Amino acid sequence: MGISQEEMQGVEEVVIRTADKEYVIKEAAVTCVTMQGQKTYQVVGDPEIRPRQLVKTEEPGVPEEDVQLVMSQTGVSKEKAMQALKDCDGQPAEAILKIMSG
Repeated sequence: MGISQEEMQGVEEVVIRTADKEYVIKEAAVTCVTMQGQKTYQVVGDPEIRPRQLVKTEEPGVPEEDVQLVMSQTGVSKEKAMQALKDCDGQPAEAILKIMSG
């Protein structure tokens, strides 16, 4: 049926982030199951649940992840990435297109 299973070696921790929490599983046992080209990861361990630490940016309302994404995709400075995000109402894809076409 095209199913393979592989235990991942050397996993130090697994972090699952939601909007307001982080689930940190140290010494997790992780198995990767591939079935019909789709990969599924099974994680076994006891999670530590903690509030999510949000990274502060210079501009309120502009997520650091979006700034980093625009910077990595376009090669511009943080200031230019933030300005493009502000100009595009916080939409990373639009900000990237704006910078690339400009």
